[in-house]
Amino acid sequence: MTEKDFAEKIDSLGGTAYLVGGAVRDKFRGVKAHDRDYCICGIDEKTFAENFPDALKFGKSFPVYSIAIENKMCEVAFARTEKKIGAGYRGFSVKFDKNVKIEEDLFRRDTTINAMAIKILTGELIDPFGGLEDVEQKKIRAVSKHFIDDPVRALRAARQSAQFNFDITPETLTAMNFCAIELSEEPGERIFAELENALKTDKPSIFFRSLDSANLLQMTFHEIFQLKGKIQPTEFHPEGDAYEHSLQILDEVSKVNRKPEIRFAALVHDIGKGTTPPEMLPHHYNHEKRGLKVLEKMNKKIPLPNDWKKIAAFVIREHMRAPLLSKAGKITELLMKIHGSKIFVEDFNDIIRADHKSLPPYLENAKFFIGELLKVSGKDAPSELEGAEIGEWIFQERIRKFIESSKKI
Repeated sequence: MTEKDFAEKIDSLGGTAYLVGGAVRDKFRGVKAHDRDYCICGIDEKTFAENFPDALKFGKSFPVYSIAIENKMCEVAFARTEKKIGAGYRGFSVKFDKNVKIEEDLFRRDTTINAMAIKILTGELIDPFGGLEDVEQKKIRAVSKHFIDDPVRALRAARQSAQFNFDITPETLTAMNFCAIELSEEPGERIFAELENALKTDKPSIFFRSLDSANLLQMTFHEIFQLKGKIQPTEFHPEGDAYEHSLQILDEVSKVNRKPEIRFAALVHDIGKGTTPPEMLPHHYNHEKRGLKVLEKMNKKIPLPNDWKKIAAFVIREHMRAPLLSKAGKITELLMKIHGSKIFVEDFNDIIRADHKSLPPYLENAKFFIGELLKVSGKDAPSELEGAEIGEWIFQERIRKFIESSKKI
């Protein structure tokens, strides 16, 4: 079924079909939308379900259907209004029926660039809140005072700013700040979802800077906020404090690596510096050990996927020593740790290169070296060795193999 076929069928039933959300925004941004979502007015759910028997229904508070349009599964929702009756994202009463107008549905949305619709059969733009102008002026603006009804919209606005490199208007920053109390009580899973989406943007640092501008960084990502003002030796860090350094490394890694878990590890690689005692500054001795504790604390508030946590912990633990190793035994040990960890050596190198501006030869050629080291196994050990003796033999043979392999580079 084509989009036009869908719209004509809705029209024949007495309704109107609209393209809404990101697809409209991206049309005027001149980029291809990943998804196309639809909103229908003028018909009730029973009529829709009877005439689209293959549509799959989901949603608890209000019905949303998934239907194949242009050979792709798309979401179709009925125009609805929302009223705040309690705290958090569940504290809404929802009204949807055939009398709800498209303008009413757009009014409940978060920012103006997401509050536009296109009437499919005519191509008419419905833009009651100036979304097109804000797209053209690259602005993130709250639709109305109801922006604060769902506190996670504050994170969403910050993420949109990073995603599109748009500026958040002053009044919207104020509205974001009004979300602080309820935001502090939101489930960590909702916070993580926005964090993950923000880390997928081209310049994720904008997300954190936007939250800081709204005075929300301290209560949403306190561990990142703690890096502010933690000065570093200027000869190594002309960019400024640990906060500026961490955001810089995040953006540098994001230029070459699209994996959100690797970008997260880059963000938190120096997170222990936020707990450096003032009298120790500008030095940050043992910040790696403190960083592991900070990561655990962060994980209790915002549950991280297990791989994310393991990768971040590995980077926190090893990022300082990795570029400095010179002894074959220590290098062999680290290469085998990388092989046995959740992080690929290419990903580890992306972070180390950004942090130290270069890589030592053993990391540049790490895949080759690891391949050579893995040629040594316990089945080759002398038959008289037992237990721990076999493990020590393997380790010593791998050191020998590394030294031998180094001569080939």
